[in-house]
Amino acid sequence: MSFQNRKNKILTLVEAKGEVDVRELAQALETSEITVRRDLTSLAADGLVLRTHGGAMKVEPIRGPVDFAHKAAVNAEQKDGICRVAAQEIQEGEVIFMDCGSTVFRLGPFIRNKKIKVITNSLPVVYELMGSQVSVNLVGGEVDPERLAVHGKIAEEHIARYRADRAFLGVDGISPGNGLSAHSEKEASMTLAVAAQATYTYLLCDASKLGKDKYLRYAPLTLAQVLITNADEELLQPYREKGIRIIRSQ
Repeated sequence: MSFQNRKNKILTLVEAKGEVDVRELAQALETSEITVRRDLTSLAADGLVLRTHGGAMKVEPIRGPVDFAHKAAVNAEQKDGICRVAAQEIQEGEVIFMDCGSTVFRLGPFIRNKKIKVITNSLPVVYELMGSQVSVNLVGGEVDPERLAVHGKIAEEHIARYRADRAFLGVDGISPGNGLSAHSEKEASMTLAVAAQATYTYLLCDASKLGKDKYLRYAPLTLAQVLITNADEELLQPYREKGIRIIRSQ
C-alpha cells in the first residue's frame, strides 16, 4: 500500500475515533508498526495529527495551529542529533543568534555550559537557557502567542543593533531550485534580519524539510553558508553544488 493510501486511512481512523494507537493502525493497514510510526511522524510534521506516546490523536479545530511543544517533539531524536553537531561549531566567548524554530530550540541543552551570548526572539529558548552559563538577550517587540516568539518591525530594529558570530535558523521549506520558503511573512522577515547581522548563518533542518516549497519564497539558498541536517547523502548533492557547506548529523 502506498503512503498516500495509508495516509488517507490513518486520517479517516483518527477522525472517526479521535485517538488511535500504533498497534491498531498497523493491523488496520496490514503493515508493520515501524511503518506506521514513520507515517505518523510525517503526518504530525504537516500538522495533520497530534503525535502521542503510543499513536496519534485528532487535531481539534479549536486548537488552531499545532502548538510549539508539539512541533518541538516531532522528529525529536533527529533534531537533537542536528543540534548536537551544531553546538560543536560554537566557540567560547561567541555571540550567536537563535530564532524561534522548533529545531533551533533543541540546541539549548547542548550549549547551557558554554560561556557565550545568545540573542533570540524565542521565549522557550530564553526559558531553556535561564540559570545556565549563557548570557541571554531577548529581542523586544510584540509577542506572537502561537509561536511563543517576538516578531515585527521593532524586533527587526532590535536585531539590527547587534552583530553575531553565528546565526542558527530553522526553515519551513528548502529546495535547490527555489531556495528558502516560509509559512508566513513575519517569520521570513525575522530570518532575513538575523542573517544580515551574522558572520556565519546555519540552517538547522531535518530531512522532512528538504525538497519542500512552502507558501512564501523569501531567499536563495546562499542566504546561509552552512546546512546541518540528517538527510541522506544522495539528497544533498544539489545543495553542495549551490556552494552550501553540508554537515550531516548521525
